[in-house]
Amino acid sequence: MSSPIPTTRSAIIQGPAGKPSLAHNLPIPPLTPGTVLIKVTAVALNPSDYKMPTFFPTPGSIIGYDFSGTILSIHPDTPTPFLPGDLVSGGVRGSSPLSPTTGAFTTYLVTTPTLLLRLPRNLPPPSAATLPTALATSTLSLFDPTLLSLPYSPISPSPSPTPVLVYGGSTATGTIAIQLLKLSGFSPIATCSPSNFPLVREAGADAVFDYTLPDVATKIKSYTNNRLKHALDCISDSQSVAICYDSLSRTGGRYVSLEYVPDELLSRRKAVKAGFMLAFQIAGEASGLPGGYDKPADPGKLELGVRFWGVYQKLLDEGKLKPHPVQRLEGGLEGVIKGLELLRSGGVSGKKLVAVLDE
Repeated sequence: MSSPIPTTRSAIIQGPAGKPSLAHNLPIPPLTPGTVLIKVTAVALNPSDYKMPTFFPTPGSIIGYDFSGTILSIHPDTPTPFLPGDLVSGGVRGSSPLSPTTGAFTTYLVTTPTLLLRLPRNLPPPSAATLPTALATSTLSLFDPTLLSLPYSPISPSPSPTPVLVYGGSTATGTIAIQLLKLSGFSPIATCSPSNFPLVREAGADAVFDYTLPDVATKIKSYTNNRLKHALDCISDSQSVAICYDSLSRTGGRYVSLEYVPDELLSRRKAVKAGFMLAFQIAGEASGLPGGYDKPADPGKLELGVRFWGVYQKLLDEGKLKPHPVQRLEGGLEGVIKGLELLRSGGVSGKKLVAVLDE
């Protein structure tokens, strides 16, 4: 006999001034055409989970992007290959001013199945929860024609391994981007702390550089024979911008940041085309945020995501795409609040914080 469908849930929501707090007995949104109900098993934390409430507080909104869980119910008017009982991983937009009930840090959520991944037998839910934002970020950064616009992908690999820089290669996005670059026939090179060199090399980096060295850009330029045309900056601060820019070839190239970077930092080289993206743009929706974070709706990004999600499902099923290492948080949703502070303090390196809600 199947379990009854619940009507309420617990969640981490933004309180006054965006401060996270645990709330109970919140209503579960009703299923509508094109949606599924998921019981959340595990959630993974991203820097945006503390940055959004800090810089763009939306009191009452649910925080969190990444989750894994079990499909409980599917609206009858939802065309999808998934079935109730399927274990899946996905991402939803947390801390959203446009849809405050859609965050991932909750016991149950309603979402579209368009960008869900079915978990292979050998992929535990905590590890699966680390994937969605990293995949969304890498997909847009590497393959969107308005960003790095790489001409090859795992669908059609490059015949020649040209270099691509991943600054911050030991981040959760960094290790996924490196794997996708390698599968696409490129030569991924990366920066990180020496303690994380083994992790980044295991992901597939052909060369790794210590970002703290004063001549790191010179070393990268020498290694690439001044041929570097593409840089993905997973850190996106003044130091990382300078190193990426100085590493690119004399004739310029393309640069993508995961944070908004002031124009004065980007204007130092006119031959470099700079771009900035937000992971939730993979859904094709507008950001609803002010200033430099204002992003219009773009259905083409969703089309890109749908195309690549089929590829990622195949890579996962074949064991060719590995999730980032997990650092487990104790205490379920309550542990998430402590994890957000740990992430804010910079106390996480080479691991993805994950809280398990249901085992």
